[in-house]
Amino acid sequence: QVQLVESGGGLVQPGGSLRLSCVASGDVFFVGWYRQAPGKERELIATINAWHRKSYIDDVKDRFAVSRDDAKRTTYLQMNVLKPEDAAVYYCRESNTWGRGTQVTVSS
Repeated sequence: QVQLVESGGGLVQPGGSLRLSCVASGDVFFVGWYRQAPGKERELIATINAWHRKSYIDDVKDRFAVSRDDAKRTTYLQMNVLKPEDAAVYYCRESNTWGRGTQVTVSS
C-alpha cells in the first residue's frame, strides 16, 4: 500500500505563500488535497489526476495551484495570497490512503 507524507506547512502572514508537498512511496494516480480547520469537516480543495487534469473548489481556485512531478512521486500545492481562514491541517490522499497532514497557520 502506498504511503503519503506531507510537508511544507508552517506559519505565514496573511497575503503570504506556502508550497506543500506530498511524497508517495509508490506510483499514484489521482491525488486529492484536503484541509481541516478546528471544529470543521475535512474538505476537498484540489485534485490532480495522472494526466495532470486539475480541479479546485471556488474558494481557492484563483489562489492555489496543484501540480505533480511523477519522477519524484511528489504532488505539490502552491498556496498564494493566504488568508486567516486558510489555516488548517492540510492532507493529501490517494485512493484510501491519507497522509498525516501538515499544519498551516496564517496569522500576523
